[in-house]
Amino acid sequence: MTGLDLAAVIADPTIKIIICCGSGGVGKTTTSAALAVRAAESGRRVVVLTIDPARRLAQSLGVEQLDNTPRPVSGIDTAAGGSLDAMMLDMKRTFDEVVADHATPDKAEAIFANPFYQALSTSFSGTQEYMAMEKLGQLSAQADEDGRWDLIVVDTPPSRSALDFLDAPEHLARLLDGKFLRLLLSPAKGPFRLMGVGFTLVYSAMEKVLGAQVITDVKTFAAAFETLFGGFRARAQDTLALLGSQRTTFVVVATPEPDALREASFFVDRLTESGLPLSGLVVNRTHGSELEISAERALALAEDLQTASRGKRQSGHRVEIAALQRHADRMRLIERERRLLARFSGSRPDVATWSVPDQPGDVTDLEALRLLGSALVDQH
Repeated sequence: MTGLDLAAVIADPTIKIIICCGSGGVGKTTTSAALAVRAAESGRRVVVLTIDPARRLAQSLGVEQLDNTPRPVSGIDTAAGGSLDAMMLDMKRTFDEVVADHATPDKAEAIFANPFYQALSTSFSGTQEYMAMEKLGQLSAQADEDGRWDLIVVDTPPSRSALDFLDAPEHLARLLDGKFLRLLLSPAKGPFRLMGVGFTLVYSAMEKVLGAQVITDVKTFAAAFETLFGGFRARAQDTLALLGSQRTTFVVVATPEPDALREASFFVDRLTESGLPLSGLVVNRTHGSELEISAERALALAEDLQTASRGKRQSGHRVEIAALQRHADRMRLIERERRLLARFSGSRPDVATWSVPDQPGDVTDLEALRLLGSALVDQH
């Protein structure tokens, strides 16, 4: 097992995108924010994008509200020439921007008013992940064009859906460019005309199940959206190519718990199978002790003190006994964490890993983010 050198990652000018992924409740959002703050105060021009709908990122950065527009974070030390902007993905607004940018005004207006589009842009499975890809592509293009940023930090949604954005472009493109919509759009053209009466029967059955208005809405949407089909797939392929390039790196975040490390293993394996660049694994909230006393020895000492106190009305060793028992509990926890991390490293020895000690209190402001950034970067 090698140590993960995040100082080198954020200092590398060739790395333009850092994507943090992991299951829920492992400190992924605060890790993303801490890396962004550290990079900005080290001289990078950073924008941090959260796809997680929770608003913890805004709270920890001291920003009143985050939305789909990058906004500067105040309180950042800019002495090294860096800066920090922050934003939170608004999938409907991003979808609207894509339509407005790539359709004529008349077609855009028709798409916006269509009930099927309204459902697709707000609640359809995979839309959030696809729009995350669109937004990441937009930010990268803007960074290349005007140099406003030289590093994009992405905080992904919790759980395994954090990597769904790798598949979402293909899923959505398959829907928008699929035979079903083409069939609704032009049922009498091409090979579909061969279906004849069979298609008519299927179509009638669909109308009964879904309702004639739903089918009409989908057909109207398909007609207005037809010219945009190819663009979605092309941009998704460009962004996937960007994710697989040397400009991007992934950081998996976990805690020393069985479920979190199991999810981390899934992320690591998926990234490796997809040929995507992985920097390594950050393990948050690990524990240590300055006392070199094993749990067994601490309990034995506590038992000796209890034996010495028997028969006395008041024990002069209550504090010492309680302290030794708490120390024994902590040492058991430390040993458990070590076993879990050793098991992970044993099955994936090539994955660089870095353990971050449990932080005192919640990470809710810039100073706490700086302390977390130091724990992530400075202990090499």
